[in-house]
Amino acid sequence: MDFSPLTEALASKSYQNIADICDNLLLQAAAEGVAYEDDWPYSIHLLAHIYVDDINSARFLWKSIPSAIKESQLEVVAVWKIGQKLWMRDYGGVHEAIRGFDWSQEVQCLVAAFSELYTKRMFHLLLSAYSTISIQDTALFLGMSEDDATNYVLQQGWVVDPASRMLTVKKQTIVTEQKLDATKLQRLTEYVFHLEH
Repeated sequence: MDFSPLTEALASKSYQNIADICDNLLLQAAAEGVAYEDDWPYSIHLLAHIYVDDINSARFLWKSIPSAIKESQLEVVAVWKIGQKLWMRDYGGVHEAIRGFDWSQEVQCLVAAFSELYTKRMFHLLLSAYSTISIQDTALFLGMSEDDATNYVLQQGWVVDPASRMLTVKKQTIVTEQKLDATKLQRLTEYVFHLEH
C-alpha cells in the first residue's frame, strides 16, 4: 500500500486534507482487494476526522476498526477517547484526553496541531457565548492552568476582576466593508419601483 500522499500531507502540515486522503486510500485498498487492516494508520485517520470537526465520520471509522486492532493499538483507543469527549461535549475532558497519553512520533505533530486548533475553537466559543465568565471555567474550556488562561485572554483584550475572579469578555469588532456599486443601487431602485407600480 502506497502511503506517500499521506506522508506528504503530514510533512507539509496539511492536516485539513488528511481525512480525505485517508478515506480515498481506504476506498482504493478496498476496491483493489488489498489486505490493509494490519498496516492501516488508524490513529492518524481517526484524528484527521476529529481535526476537521467531522465526529460522525470518526464514529463510523471507529465502528469499522477490527476489535483486534482496538485491543492491540492503544494509541487508536486514546485517539477515540478524544472523539468520545467531543461527542459528549466534555470540553475540559478533550484536553485531559490529549495530555493523558504518550503519543508516538508519527501522531504527535497532528495531536499538537489539533490541540492548538481546539483551544482556538474554545476561545471563539467563549467569545461568542459569554459576556463574563469565571477564571476557573475559562481555564477548563481552554485546557490551561488558571494563570495561563488568564494571561491568554488578557492578551486578547479581556478584562480581569481580581476580587470576583471573573473575566469580562471583550467582543472583537468585525470590520466589514460594504462596497456600494452604482449598478447594484440602480437594480435595487428599479426593483423597488417595479414593486410600487
